[in-house]
Amino acid sequence: MDVILFFVFAIIAVVCAINVVVQTHPISSAISLVGVMGSLAVLYLLLGAEFLAAAQVIVYAGAIMVLFVFVIMLLNAGTEKKEGKSLVVQLLGVPLLVAFLGIVAFFVQRVFPTTMVHFGGFTGGGVHEIGMALFGPYLLPFEVTSILILIAILGAIVLARKEMD
Repeated sequence: MDVILFFVFAIIAVVCAINVVVQTHPISSAISLVGVMGSLAVLYLLLGAEFLAAAQVIVYAGAIMVLFVFVIMLLNAGTEKKEGKSLVVQLLGVPLLVAFLGIVAFFVQRVFPTTMVHFGGFTGGGVHEIGMALFGPYLLPFEVTSILILIAILGAIVLARKEMD
């Protein structure tokens, strides 16, 4: 049953991720990103990382996506205009994508030939382990990410103010 759930939510995550890139309207992309984050939370649950799953839903699918939608609305971003594709892209796009995915799959199989995931066997997703990692060796990247998010918010406010004047 775990394998079936894994494949269902992995497919949902991949389809929503592709939809994030393909959509022309930014709000539709943001909603698709919520779908990706929700399915990732279910995958965390399948691995036995309940705290990571809860944090994924609360922090990313909740707070960060509200921030993204707020910035999109603040910038008043409209639908992206479609332009014609070049002949090279139309003829070589799909075959090159299939070749690239085949090469990546080959190298992943060579590097990790016998790696197996045991559902529910992950023990690093608890509060203590994540707290020790975040405020130990990963304190600097954690704080840098916080500062980058703050800079992005300030940049959106500055851009919105210039448009209003």
